[in-house]
Amino acid sequence: MLTAIHPKLPMRNKQATKAYYIDQLGFIDCGAADYDGYLMVEKEGIEIHFFEFKELDPAENFGQVYIRTNDIDGLYQSLLDSRVVIHPNGHLETKPWGQKEFSLLDPDNNLLTFGQHAS
Repeated sequence: MLTAIHPKLPMRNKQATKAYYIDQLGFIDCGAADYDGYLMVEKEGIEIHFFEFKELDPAENFGQVYIRTNDIDGLYQSLLDSRVVIHPNGHLETKPWGQKEFSLLDPDNNLLTFGQHAS
């Protein structure tokens, strides 16, 4: 019966979050209306929602999303080509648990990890 999951992450500034996800990562705004303090973005069927939390201390934010892909190398290279900053400890590598992964931090320190089964 379950059909999808849309994680909700905190954001301090809607415009900064929107710029990062749309301008840098290639998501689109998928909200039916422009609600104050709320943002919905989508890319290739992956939807992420954001709620305003102006008092958020990014150093204390532990928001995380794991996104699976079927072209980890291509995605990683496209982000490098677009000069998207990769997490300092999250460059593309094969992990001991059999996943090839890399990570990004958004403007509010939400961790986005992208992964594909290592073949």
